[in-house]
Amino acid sequence: MMRRSFDVVVSAIALLMLAPLLGVILFLVWRQDRHSPLYIADRAGLNGQPFRMVKIRSMVVNADKSGVESTSTNDRRITPLGNFIRRWKIDELSQLWNVLCGDMSLVGPRPNTLKEVATYSGDEMRLLDVRPGITDFSSIVFSDEGEILKDSSDPDAEYARLIRPWKSKLGLLYVRNASISLNLRLIWLTLLAILDKRRALDKLDGLLESYGCHPQVREVASRRRALDDYVGSVPADRPAWNVQ
Repeated sequence: MMRRSFDVVVSAIALLMLAPLLGVILFLVWRQDRHSPLYIADRAGLNGQPFRMVKIRSMVVNADKSGVESTSTNDRRITPLGNFIRRWKIDELSQLWNVLCGDMSLVGPRPNTLKEVATYSGDEMRLLDVRPGITDFSSIVFSDEGEILKDSSDPDAEYARLIRPWKSKLGLLYVRNASISLNLRLIWLTLLAILDKRRALDKLDGLLESYGCHPQVREVASRRRALDDYVGSVPADRPAWNVQ
């Protein structure tokens, strides 16, 4: 209840403060092709219940009908303005509306498509035990997801190979330790990562250590080595999550 109250107050204040910026961005997105500046997508929420997630559109109209869900930085579907919107995470700000409505939280595992959730393992299903969020551990670690997938001939397959296993592990760590205190730290680190990702990752490592994160997951989260180095070496769920 306390976390929900925190979400409502913060999202309402943030939407009011950001209204001028959002208004300008929405107008510019509309002006480039005279189509809706919003992208409404079905996502899996708390307990797997679907909801309509609101994003500021950074891609061409009907880009989602291409069948490709993962996006690289050089994806031809991204508009010139969309590159700017993605670089500064402006497309995520509209999700404050979903937070205010109760579909999402400020912090929590990122909401996945219903198609992706249908492939969840038994462990990954626990990601649905909390409301999805705008940011979490993995949002900081993989804030450069588009760059990771750059030049890939199959972004969805690369995402599943390089990102999803670690994203899920970090998401489960959040589910086990969710609190307002942790949320405040993750919100701060998310903002810091936009300006100085290396510093944010170094501080995140200390936070992960304090929550008993598996050493290998921490190593991946530090992003000091190529993700290819860890393919096929994802630690088992236990004792990886011995957080006591």
